Amino acid sequence: MKYLHFRSGREQATEKLDEALSSRSMTDEEAFSFAGFDSQNAERGGYSGYSYWRSTLRAFFQNRAAVFFLIVMVAVLTFTFIQPYLPGQKDPLLIHNDEWGLPLNNVPPGEEFWFGTNSIGQDLWARIWSGTRTSLFIGFSVALVEAVVGILMGVLWGYVRKLDFLFTELYNILDNIPQTLLLILISYVMKPGVNTIIFALSLTGWLGMARFIRNQIIIIRDRDYNLASRCLGIPTWRIILKNLLPYLVSVITMRMALAIPSAIGNEVFVTYIGIGLPVDIPSLGNLIQTGRSLMTVPALRYQLFFPVAVLVVITVSFYIIGNAFADAADPKNHVR
Repeated sequence: MKYLHFRSGREQATEKLDEALSSRSMTDEEAFSFAGFDSQNAERGGYSGYSYWRSTLRAFFQNRAAVFFLIVMVAVLTFTFIQPYLPGQKDPLLIHNDEWGLPLNNVPPGEEFWFGTNSIGQDLWARIWSGTRTSLFIGFSVALVEAVVGILMGVLWGYVRKLDFLFTELYNILDNIPQTLLLILISYVMKPGVNTIIFALSLTGWLGMARFIRNQIIIIRDRDYNLASRCLGIPTWRIILKNLLPYLVSVITMRMALAIPSAIGNEVFVTYIGIGLPVDIPSLGNLIQTGRSLMTVPALRYQLFFPVAVLVVITVSFYIIGNAFADAADPKNHVR
């Protein structure tokens, strides 16, 4: 009975709908009409306005600690390179004498010599900033070589399977050579100087970057979009540039930021053991080595504290900025 009642109700609704449609005759133009098209509304519906680098910078500048150290780092770098052109600056190699012709050695910090003088009467203020320029040049040069060689070798090592054995054996050979021993040998064979330090630090410095990039490439090498690209016949270099390297921007940035203070620290260590730059080339390594020998004299400890303070500011700033930018470059942190 319920089924018959349902059917009768449905028939009544159908009859009413037919009566309503027949009561009003519709022309073809009324029944079929084109909908309007608005190009701006169509683009607004299919475009999100997302930009990778804009999102990366927005995420980075939300980190207040990183922004603070970025300002400090920019200020230090700017002042380091404009310091020689400021009025009243002294020559870092000039020996200052008193009115009797005697060197003004070990003068404590004061109005004339802001950071004091060293044991032969040279201005420490000028020598520290000159040494900072030298160390930063070494650090940036080594980091650039490490990035170019390390990324190139790492990508080929991880993506081209035929080169895996060759690069693995090359890595094992070079990695088993102690870096300190290699630095000592190169420093004795070649003439001491900035180019020698850069060459010695770059000779094996790219190994860590290459292995790190290789491991990351292996993880993403056989993903679906890379397999599809290979099936479509896209060249290997284009897959590397378009599919692989953009995925590694965050980790490459972090490694680059850490490579600069690491190279500066290695330069300080090489000078500390006596095989670094000659004394006529100011560097943070030379200054720290000289100040270390005066630690037993309390009145002369300022010769160690000032260069160490500059080294700490540079190292900590690069470390925090690099980690913060690496986190900001991760697309997972771009979700609004």
